[in-house]
Amino acid sequence: MAKGFVMLAVSFVVASICYFRRLHLYSGHKLKWWIGYLQRKFKRNLSVEAEVDLLSYCAREWKGETPRTKLMRKAYEELFWRHHIKCVRQVKRDNYDALRSVLFQIFSQGISFPSWMKEKDIVKLPEKLLFSQGCNWIQQYSFGPEKYTGSNVFGKLRKCVELLKTQWTEFNGIRDYHKRGSMCNTLFSDAILEYKLYEALKFIMLYQVTEVYEQMKTKKVIPSLFRLLFSRETSSDPLSFMMNHLNSVGDTCGLEQIDMFILGYSLEVKIKVFRLFKFNSRDFEVCYPEEPLRDWPEISLLTENDRHYHIPVF
Repeated sequence: MAKGFVMLAVSFVVASICYFRRLHLYSGHKLKWWIGYLQRKFKRNLSVEAEVDLLSYCAREWKGETPRTKLMRKAYEELFWRHHIKCVRQVKRDNYDALRSVLFQIFSQGISFPSWMKEKDIVKLPEKLLFSQGCNWIQQYSFGPEKYTGSNVFGKLRKCVELLKTQWTEFNGIRDYHKRGSMCNTLFSDAILEYKLYEALKFIMLYQVTEVYEQMKTKKVIPSLFRLLFSRETSSDPLSFMMNHLNSVGDTCGLEQIDMFILGYSLEVKIKVFRLFKFNSRDFEVCYPEEPLRDWPEISLLTENDRHYHIPVF
């Protein structure tokens, strides 16, 4: 009887140990799952990441001894030693990243509205194109991945432009650099608001193209970059520019080089771009537009392929 009792007690203890061991493993697994879920839930999905050391970023991204890898490492060393760029902010890779890189710097630096925007209420520009200039074709405007939206275009464009005006005014009115940076982190972690801001920028570009086109029709002198734009078969007028180029931005492609010229002209900023894949050539460092006015503020970008952009930090 004593032996049977001992065996029963031992079996109970072993069973208890196995049960609690399984319970511990299950609880640990569920706890890890919940921790991961909460981290994903509350972590800010920043589309512009924090600063990282430039050369450390280069070493991590460009390993190996291929000719392209060696070229990139030399280009990054050039940025570090000659141009005194110490850090880089990685920008989310999508078809809005050129617009994102530019707008982030405009807001974070507190750059003011371009002069022409101070003279006009940009919220009314969509209706102005339709009623004053008869641009019925603007109803075919596409909002990135969205396609034709018909009569809803004007209301959506107005909301986008109004948001741009509100946010720009707010950032420009803040003198504290760190506060602007904190607000940028909040804004550029909200994909819906970002999307509206980038569509507003696209519309601002379209508006400027339409304005210059009207000037050209009256034989006025126009900037050379627009003469180049209108000389192309695919952008001979504002409608073809919108249909063949602008509507695809944010959807299937980003900004082309000539679009960067138009963006800089429209926002009255000098966009300096370090094109790392063009290292050791005259096209390594370019400006959009090439001949900006002296008092235009300057922002800088770097690209490894003319498709995706990051933000250098001096």
